[in-house]
Amino acid sequence: MRIKRSVTRFFGAMILPALTISVVSYFGFYAVWGERGVFQLQDVQARLGVQQAQLAQVASERDRLSHRIQLMEEGHADPDLVEELARGQLMDGAPNQVAIPRSSN
Repeated sequence: MRIKRSVTRFFGAMILPALTISVVSYFGFYAVWGERGVFQLQDVQARLGVQQAQLAQVASERDRLSHRIQLMEEGHADPDLVEELARGQLMDGAPNQVAIPRSSN
């Protein structure tokens, strides 16, 4: 009887530490190896670097197009840009069609 009580008291006293260790282990595991854990940090940083490079590329393309639009504004269009666009449109013909530019003498 005395042994049963001491065993029951021992296991009763071990329930709270066992639950605490289980909870800490669960959250510790996911803090290291989980979806947002320490080991995923490098992957996220690599993807962030790629995304930032793409953003910089798109921003520079947007700035270039914005500048070309400003050059084409009505009233003070840049003659060089107008000529470039006209040549591009006129030189694009049907397949097997050749366009020969004339000199403006």
